[in-house]
Amino acid sequence: MTKIDVNKLHTTELGKERIKRNIGLDIDEVVAWCKQDSFNNIERKGKNWYVYSEDFVLTINTKSHTIITAHKRN
Repeated sequence: MTKIDVNKLHTTELGKERIKRNIGLDIDEVVAWCKQDSFNNIERKGKNWYVYSEDFVLTINTKSHTIITAHKRN
């Protein structure tokens, strides 16, 4: 099972803006918002983890724990 250390999660300023735009967030604490979701449905593909929730998918770099982007699920 893949284990993500949620205490290490972070993002860049560009990542923050990308996440907000892609999933329609109107908050500044993007990382805190991402941490609220359950990290139970995780898949690793190459250098990234994909965390699936009911409404969106987070893409997280496995080495740096950087939240790269988020997309709404169809």
